[in-house]
Amino acid sequence: MSSLHEPWLLENGNLKGCSKEIRHGRTAHNMSSSSLRKKSDLTLVSKVRYVMLRQFLTNLQEVILGTKLSVLFPAIPLAIAAECYGFGRPWIFALSLLGLTPLAERVSFLTEQIAYYTGPTVGGLLNATCGNATELIIAIFALSQHKIDVVKYSLLGSVLSNLLLVLGTSLFCGGIANLRREQKYDRRQADVNSLLLLLALLCHSLPLLFRMSGASAALTADPTLQLSRASSIVMLIAYISYLVFQLFTHRQLFEAQEESEDDGDVISEEEPVIGFWSGFVWLVGMTAVISLLSEYVVETIEDASDSWGISVSFISIILLPIVGNAAEHAGAIIFAFKNKLDISLGVALGSATQISMFVVPLCIVVAWIMGIEMDLNFNILETGSLALSIIVVAFTLQDGTSHYMKGLVLLLLYIVIGACFFVSKTPLSKGIDTIVEA
Repeated sequence: MSSLHEPWLLENGNLKGCSKEIRHGRTAHNMSSSSLRKKSDLTLVSKVRYVMLRQFLTNLQEVILGTKLSVLFPAIPLAIAAECYGFGRPWIFALSLLGLTPLAERVSFLTEQIAYYTGPTVGGLLNATCGNATELIIAIFALSQHKIDVVKYSLLGSVLSNLLLVLGTSLFCGGIANLRREQKYDRRQADVNSLLLLLALLCHSLPLLFRMSGASAALTADPTLQLSRASSIVMLIAYISYLVFQLFTHRQLFEAQEESEDDGDVISEEEPVIGFWSGFVWLVGMTAVISLLSEYVVETIEDASDSWGISVSFISIILLPIVGNAAEHAGAIIFAFKNKLDISLGVALGSATQISMFVVPLCIVVAWIMGIEMDLNFNILETGSLALSIIVVAFTLQDGTSHYMKGLVLLLLYIVIGACFFVSKTPLSKGIDTIVEA
C-alpha cells in the first residue's frame, strides 16, 4: 500500500494531511461531482521505473480515467477532426456538446484538488469562479460573434434547468426512493439563494418594464441599456457579498455533509491525488479545450437548428444546459436518492444563483467593454418564464420538507416551458450593426 502514496503525487512539498476544516469544507457542487468519480488502480503505474513517466501516467489516469464519464472523451478529438475535415456542421455541434460534458465535471475535480493546497477559502473562490465556466465561455464566444440572443437564451436555460429540471428531478426521485421517510433539509441556505434569485429577477424585470412603458423602443433603448449596466454592477456587488457570507461569516450553512464509508458510490478523498502544479496545468488545458469546443458550439448552433428543424431558442434553453451540465445534474439526483437533499439543493440553487448573479451581469459588463449593446431585457416570454419559475421554487422550499409531488410539479412546469420554446420560432437578431441600421 505504501507504493501508492509515493512523493511523486505531491509536487508542492510534503503535505501532512488535510485538516478537518479542509475536509469538511467541501461545497455541495464538489460533493455532487464526486459522485461520478471512480477510484483509480495505480498498481501498474507504480511499477514504472522512470519518475517523470510515472508521474505523467498517474496524472493521466486520475484526470482522464478517474470519472465515469470518461467514455465521452473520444467526442473531443472527433469534434476537432470533424471541424478540420469539413464534416457536417450539425455533427460538429453534437460532438462538441458531448465533449463538454466530461470536461465540466473534470474542472470541478481539478478545482477541488487545487483547494487541498490553497485552503478552503481560496478553493471556494476558485470553485465559485470555475463552477459555471462552460456557460461563461460559451457566452463570451457568442458575444464576440454578436449573437446576443444565444447568450441570453443559454444563460436563461441554465437557470431554468437548475431550478426546475435538476431540483424537480431530485425532489421527485428522492421522494419516490424515500416514500416511508420524511425528507428534510436546511431552509437557511435555500432562503439565502431564494432572496438572491428574487433580486436577480427584479434586475431582469425592470429593463423590460421600462422598455414597455416607453412611448417607443427608440426613445427607451439607451436608458434601458444604462439601467441594465447599473443593475449588473449592483448584482456583482451582491454576489461578492454572497461569497463573503458563504466563505467567511456563515460558512457552516454551505458546508456539505461528508459521506460515510459505507456509501460505496462516493469517493470521500482524504488527500489530493495529483500535485498542485499538475492540477493547475490540467485546469488550464481543460479550460482551453472547453474554449475550443464552445467556439464550435456557437459557430454551428444555427446550422444545427436549420438541419434538425428545431428553433435556436429551444436548443439554447433546453439542450445546451441539459447536456453541458449532465454530470452536475446526475450527481444532485444521486444524492437525492440517498436522502441528502441539502447537497442536491446546494447544487441546483447554488448554480442558478451563480449564473443569475455572476455570469449574467459579468456578460453585460464584458459586452460593455467590447462595445456591444447587451441589456438585461430578455423579452416578456423569457422573463415571464424566469419569474414564474423562481416564485414557484421559492414557495416549494418554504417549509423545509419535501415529497415527490413537489418535484413532479417542478418537472411538469419545465416540460411546459420547454414546449413553449419548442413551438416558438422567434428569429435571432443579426447583430448590433443590423439593429442600429434598422
